Amino acid sequence: MELAFTKYHGLGNDFILIDNRAQTEPVITSEQAVQLCDRHFGVGADGVIFALPGVDGTDYTMRIFNSDGSEPEMCGNGIRCLAKFLSDLETAETPTLAKTQYRIHTLAGIMTLKLEDDGQVKVDMGMPQLLASQIPTTLAGADEKVINATIEVAEQSWHVTCVSMGNPHCITFVEDADAIPLPIIGPEFEHHSAFPQRTNTEFIQVVRQDYLKMRVWERGAGITLACGTGACASVVAGVLASKSDRLCTVELPGGCLEIEWSELDQRVYMTGPAQKVFTGII
Repeated sequence: MELAFTKYHGLGNDFILIDNRAQTEPVITSEQAVQLCDRHFGVGADGVIFALPGVDGTDYTMRIFNSDGSEPEMCGNGIRCLAKFLSDLETAETPTLAKTQYRIHTLAGIMTLKLEDDGQVKVDMGMPQLLASQIPTTLAGADEKVINATIEVAEQSWHVTCVSMGNPHCITFVEDADAIPLPIIGPEFEHHSAFPQRTNTEFIQVVRQDYLKMRVWERGAGITLACGTGACASVVAGVLASKSDRLCTVELPGGCLEIEWSELDQRVYMTGPAQKVFTGII
């Protein structure tokens, strides 16, 4: 089988995008996605994203396989890449009908995306879920929030705040994000028994109330240069823990995202870039 694809990245968080609009299930298996994501024997990516037909009144549906074959509910950098991919597809097919706004169905709900004039993509990420049962985690009672809870990881006590952006996040605030030994600590957090569906983990250094520095270990992908849902979750956690403003720049190894947890509607808005790298056939 020949498979056409396009490679995109959002702040170095890179994805293989596949036009899957002709059918409702991904055209390749999760095992094949793992092979494509391999940086030595495949194309190389943090995940494979499929653009499927929309459901329930949405324009399109997003599915994604991580580089380990698992399927996350959502991906913030990935959905920005998907918006650019869809715009490129539509422009090539019917230039006068290409849209600048999309409603995308994901496993985490419906996301609204807008392509800005400056090339950035703004995403309405929805309302964060804050109860332990929603994340899910056993660090608190089912109907309680997890704010500055203590967890033992790698023979060390950590204070963590947990947030779901449709996928689980465990956020801990540290003095120096660069000093964290991510290859050692990250897997310990991801597979900790307190997180029955595993977790993404963000290590956040507060530079200023409106500027956070973040390093991330992503569930199913490991160390990545950026994580959009993680940046969103980290600003929410910063507000809950009285460490940050509601509107923040989040600096990741691959660049910066602008994140706002709106006080008006309690929704989280993420703005950042997405860039096309190359197209190919495998």
